[in-house]
Amino acid sequence: MANSSTKQNQRSDFGMESHTGSNITDQAKNVADTAKDKAKQAGEFVRDKAGQAGEFVRDKADQAATSAGKGMETLAGTIRDRGPQAGVLGKATSTVADTLDRTGQYLQNEGMSGMVDDLSSMVRNHPLPAILLGIGLGFMLARLTTSSRS
Repeated sequence: MANSSTKQNQRSDFGMESHTGSNITDQAKNVADTAKDKAKQAGEFVRDKAGQAGEFVRDKADQAATSAGKGMETLAGTIRDRGPQAGVLGKATSTVADTLDRTGQYLQNEGMSGMVDDLSSMVRNHPLPAILLGIGLGFMLARLTTSSRS
C-alpha cells in the first residue's frame, strides 16, 4: 500500500512539475513580450527624437542660408555704391554685384534644403562632370592639407 501511495505522490509531483514548467514558460514568454514591447517603444522614441533633431538642423541651416543671402545682397549694394561706375572696372563691379545679388536671392528663396535638392538633381542629370569635379576638389584639398603640414 505504501508503494501505491508513493506512486500516486510521484504522479502528482510529476504533474506539478509539468504545471510549474508551463507557468515558467508562460512567464518567460510574457517577460520576452514585455521586453520586445519596451524595445519597440524605445526605438520609436529614438526615431522621433532623431527626426526632431533633423528638422531642427534643417531649419537652422535654412535660417543660416537666408541670413547669408541677405548679407550677399547687402554686399552687392555696397559694391554698386562704392565701386567704379564706368569703364572696364565699372562693368566688372556691376557683374560682381549682380552675381552676388542673384546668389543672395537664391539663398533666401531656396535655403539649404533647396540647394541640396538642386545639387542632387544636377548630379543625377550630369554624373560624369560631378564625379570629375569631386575628384578635382578632393585633389585640391589633399594638396592644401599636405602642403600646410610641410
